[in-house]
Amino acid sequence: MIELDRKNFEEEVLNAEGYVLVDYWGPTCEPCKALMPHVHEIAEKYGDKIKFCSLDITKARRMAIKQKVMGLPAIIIYKDGEEVERLAESQATATAVEEMVKKYV
Repeated sequence: MIELDRKNFEEEVLNAEGYVLVDYWGPTCEPCKALMPHVHEIAEKYGDKIKFCSLDITKARRMAIKQKVMGLPAIIIYKDGEEVERLAESQATATAVEEMVKKYV
């Protein structure tokens, strides 16, 4: 799991080739913290096919807003730097995240 910030976001996500999953979260977001271990499990399972990253939005608020992340948790899959699918807030469950990942592996 690659930790993103405003310095490496562009390189790791927007300029990346292939699929990249970004877990947008915040330290005060309880649903984010509950989902995180599941996302890490999914990353271990599919990490050889998709790049997994996480972004603490408190460290890159403008970056999150630029990506239209208005609620947390938000899980977004990008392909070659373009968003292809997202799960946000109540849709972002462990099962839904794994189902979404399976479409792209």
